[in-house]
Amino acid sequence: MSVKIRLQRHGKKQKPFYWIVAADARAKRDGRFLEKLGTYNPNTNPATIDLNLDKAVQWLHNGAQPTDTARAILSYKGALLKHHLDGGIRKGALTQEQADAKLAAWIEEKAGKVDAKKDGLSKKQAEAKAKALKAEVAANEKRANAAAEAAKALEAEAAAEEEVAVEETPAVEEAPATDEASEQTEA
Repeated sequence: MSVKIRLQRHGKKQKPFYWIVAADARAKRDGRFLEKLGTYNPNTNPATIDLNLDKAVQWLHNGAQPTDTARAILSYKGALLKHHLDGGIRKGALTQEQADAKLAAWIEEKAGKVDAKKDGLSKKQAEAKAKALKAEVAANEKRANAAAEAAKALEAEAAAEEEVAVEETPAVEEAPATDEASEQTEA
């Protein structure tokens, strides 16, 4: 029986979430598996990976072959390095303490890189938010100035119309009233 370490898809449409599992190579992608080793969520930035390192290394020792994506994840979390260091311990090239020290140093360095990426992303988000706020304030000022100018123009136009209306008021004519009086007398 050939065992593969691979991803098993869960989640919903457009929002994948994966389990990292050890499964028989003949089993369906989302079917039967031997053991769940961890989870992988590519929806976050950086991707969230939760992996049981000891179980993964144990399956590697037993001959399980990871798929390409699973190999990248195992490498990212240090499972392949631990498997490699365990081979050095078996051959006598390293002691267990030396291997543990190398693995701890590597994991600490990797955590520093991930934290630096997270800090860089949060800094970029903060800069983008500040830039958007500045642009919004400028747009609001421009809109307020335009509205004020439009109001002044309307006031000036209304004042001009009042002046014209006062100048053009017609004199009251008495003639139509006399016409009415003459019509009444004729009747």
